[in-house]
Amino acid sequence: MPLNEIASSLVELTRRCVSFTALKRARQLHALILTAGAAHDSPYAGNNLISMYVRCGSLEQARKVFDTMPQRNVVSYNALCSAYSRNQSYASFAFSLITRMESESLKPNSSTFTSLVQVCVLLEDVLMGSLLHSRIIKLGFLDNVVVQTSVLGMYSSCGELESARRVFECVNDGDAVVWNTMISGSLRNDEIEEGLVLFRSMLMSGVEPTQFTYSMVLSACSKLGSYSLGKLTHARIIVLDGLADSVVENALLDMYCSCGDMKGALYVFERIHNPNLVAWNSIISGCSENGFGEEAILMYGRLQKRSTPRPDEYTLSAVICATGETERFIHGKLLHGQVTKLGYERSVFVGTTLLSMYFKNGEAESAQKVFGLITERDIVLWTEMIVGQSRVGNSECAVQLFVKMYRENNRTDGFSLSSVLGACSDMALLRQGEEFHSLTVKTGFDSVMSVCGALVDMYGKTGKYDAAESVFTLVSNPDLKCWNSMLGAYSQHGMLENALSFFEQILQNGLTPDAVTYLSLLVAFSHNGSTQQGKFLWNQMKERGIKAGFKHYSCMVNLLSKAGLVDEAMELIQESLPGNNEAELWRTLLSACVNTRNLQVGLYAAEQILRLDPEDTATYILLSNLYAVKGRWEDVAEIRRKIRGLVSAKDPGLSWIEVNNNSTQVFSSGDQCNPEVVQVQDELQRLKSNMLCRLSSPSIDQDQFLTEPVCSD
Repeated sequence: MPLNEIASSLVELTRRCVSFTALKRARQLHALILTAGAAHDSPYAGNNLISMYVRCGSLEQARKVFDTMPQRNVVSYNALCSAYSRNQSYASFAFSLITRMESESLKPNSSTFTSLVQVCVLLEDVLMGSLLHSRIIKLGFLDNVVVQTSVLGMYSSCGELESARRVFECVNDGDAVVWNTMISGSLRNDEIEEGLVLFRSMLMSGVEPTQFTYSMVLSACSKLGSYSLGKLTHARIIVLDGLADSVVENALLDMYCSCGDMKGALYVFERIHNPNLVAWNSIISGCSENGFGEEAILMYGRLQKRSTPRPDEYTLSAVICATGETERFIHGKLLHGQVTKLGYERSVFVGTTLLSMYFKNGEAESAQKVFGLITERDIVLWTEMIVGQSRVGNSECAVQLFVKMYRENNRTDGFSLSSVLGACSDMALLRQGEEFHSLTVKTGFDSVMSVCGALVDMYGKTGKYDAAESVFTLVSNPDLKCWNSMLGAYSQHGMLENALSFFEQILQNGLTPDAVTYLSLLVAFSHNGSTQQGKFLWNQMKERGIKAGFKHYSCMVNLLSKAGLVDEAMELIQESLPGNNEAELWRTLLSACVNTRNLQVGLYAAEQILRLDPEDTATYILLSNLYAVKGRWEDVAEIRRKIRGLVSAKDPGLSWIEVNNNSTQVFSSGDQCNPEVVQVQDELQRLKSNMLCRLSSPSIDQDQFLTEPVCSD
């Protein structure tokens, strides 16, 4: 065989080296080509060698070939530019090539500029992209659709939508690729509605959408919740194309799930010939998020029976989300076993859903074990742990977790800050709440609506109305939650006039009161005994279709009972939904009967409570007080004996106080374990002595009264 034919065959073989594993063979071929002398005849062999090394992932070797080529043409430069445009580490070297190219009297073509524009996208260098755009116009590529499309994509990728629009308007007879680039840029920059407008314009201009177009439009419908447009797009896909690719099928699934139409989602899913893992994850996640927990678990079971695809961490996260309810908690525990078996126990995604599941079912200890296994924790996991501890009543633990998160240099966000402020509200920790307020200002989250609402709530619950009002007035456009927080602060402390004035402001700002708004007002009326106003508000709430919850009923029962309207109070209790903390409502009525000395109704209320919970200590105490105010001392003694028997088997109630060193001291009835119990008892004795002396000597100076005893026992 002639030598030139051998060399030509060797050059053709370079196209078969297509991966990093073939690099050794590529070097061998390179050596043979050099031996055959093919590299000296024309740039053809060198260009193929450059492309070969690029496919094998060795850009350094490709550059060496380029530099040692005796002859280079535009293809040589384009091959290397194209390689650089796909590699972050080498991208900046591409710009020097165009200068060298011109020094060799070679003119760049459309492929050259397309690669250089892609380099600007990779480096996110919009300034260099603009300079390159000027060069493109100067060299006469303004009418080249391929180059203009790449420039359009560069501007939209760098967030310069206005520049992208100007380029788009200059493109004549743009094809589907041009339209797709502009629509994609709008969606990428959160201009979702504009992207949908472009889609309509695309249809009106007669350009036929591609599968990629449909997938983008369906994704936009998912984000906006535009169910009608999503269905119309689905209909168009069926009519025009009949069959959709996997990307469009997954986009359809996501659209129906996001819009809450699980029937439509299941219809699409069942017609996918061979669903991939993305489709399985979408349908399982959609069922979980839309309240179809059983269906999510069944879908996961179907997936397990298949050989492929196998569940991943996202699949497990989606199905575990469906097991938060008590009736499906057992499935969640079984799934936790599978998580461990498959090796995903350290996954942040799976761990976050497991935490949520365990906290919803009150198993804080299990949640702590899950949290402890995960070493690389993100803000979502930390926040789930903080919120969960608050939910189960461990507010102090929630605060400690946030402090630990911050000290480990994890970033905070508005949700984590509002969560820890909520924990401070629950425990009335003013000093720590103020420190977290400073942190919100420092991190710039003091303007986030959820944080503002949490700050107002925290200051309101600790009695700092001035601070709560100051935070509220700084909010430019408060939402209803923020208004409710301020209204709740006034209501909880019986500031009825302020609450009513604030309610009027809510209405004047065009906001529609919700159940929380009405609850706050009912609390204010209950504190002040404003029975008629409370009844009027109750009727107004029902007329507006707002469903009353347990707390609403509790406020009304308390209000009516204190006013002596026990019959109306009993009617409300019987009207409330079964199981809606019925015992608590009867206990509210019993407490009011003690104050009004209504023995008959009080005994009936106690009977209803003890029917539900025969060992309810609080009811026996109230019943004892009721007998006492009626002078029935034998009954009091009998009830007291029952109470002593019950108290020994019950956990004591807790009280706490925040002291100067930012620690929280917890106390319980009969507790002798506190290391400072002796000092506490001495202080209580001193205060008791002063109180007794105060009663007998009203003229004692206030300062003297607060500092030291003025007489002995």
